[in-house]
Amino acid sequence: MTLTVTILAAAAAFLLAWSVAVEAQQAAKIYRIGVVSPISPGPTIQAFRQGLGDLGYVEGKNVIVETRFAEGRTERLPGLVAEMIRLKVDVLVIGSTVGTLAAKKATTTVPIVFAGLIDPVGPGIVASFARPGGNITGVTFGIGGAGFAGKWVALLKETAPNVSHVTALWNSANPAHAPMVQEIEAAARTLNVRLDVLDAGNLTKLDRALAAIGASGTRGIIVTPDPFFVANRAQLVQFAAGKRLVAVYFSKDFVDAGGLMSYGSSIAESYRRAATYVDKILKGAKPADLPIDQPTRFELVINVRAARALKLTIPQSLLVRADQVLE
Repeated sequence: MTLTVTILAAAAAFLLAWSVAVEAQQAAKIYRIGVVSPISPGPTIQAFRQGLGDLGYVEGKNVIVETRFAEGRTERLPGLVAEMIRLKVDVLVIGSTVGTLAAKKATTTVPIVFAGLIDPVGPGIVASFARPGGNITGVTFGIGGAGFAGKWVALLKETAPNVSHVTALWNSANPAHAPMVQEIEAAARTLNVRLDVLDAGNLTKLDRALAAIGASGTRGIIVTPDPFFVANRAQLVQFAAGKRLVAVYFSKDFVDAGGLMSYGSSIAESYRRAATYVDKILKGAKPADLPIDQPTRFELVINVRAARALKLTIPQSLLVRADQVLE
């Protein structure tokens, strides 16, 4: 009997020690997350890190965040993705359609979480919003729905009813842009607005497009969503102000830089929400089973200071609908 008790006690002690060892090993696990941003360091990465922190992750203690930035040069994205894969990251977080397509091509095993995409289904990144399939899931920017892009034309026309000639800037290399341009063209026809659509997706094309705008007599400008435009927002905002153009942008970042008006969701918020997907994957969830997150809130931001500089009176109907008015 004594021998049996001794054996049982030894077994219990062994199991306890094994359990403690396993827990210690799990506690010591430090996850490596790779983040490839199509733009420069700034609010998006800060928001992602904040999202991780809110979920209990502490850099250097239980997570390491590796970051790489394309600085608006999409041709750099495949190389940055390859670099992250060589680092053997546990999860790869990436922004932009071009970057996510590069990641999809590079790996079918590393979990990928995208942030700020317009439409992940159209370009073939995921199978559907409800069941992404494969190793990819994430958070959209939420403006890829039918008719959304046409609202930029309507906002511009409501802001300045006398404007009848508008230019939209797009990036022909961005697979998500063609449907958006079609929506803008349809809205312009409905509102009887003459529309020029100019490809401005790199520095050479941008310089050419801005020169064309200066010579065309256009009085309004719409900047469509693209990392290259975000990276060059200061130049775009200064150009619009210098040419006295009524401008509508897709992100508040442009209004913060002095632009007139924006309508869209928050890019930084999409990165913050992406952290919740990373957390679920690290805890065992499969990207294929995590539905794509879509924002439900869109912000209209108006810069009254910029309007005064243009000698433009913002209609009260717009001001009362605005989520934020910069005085």
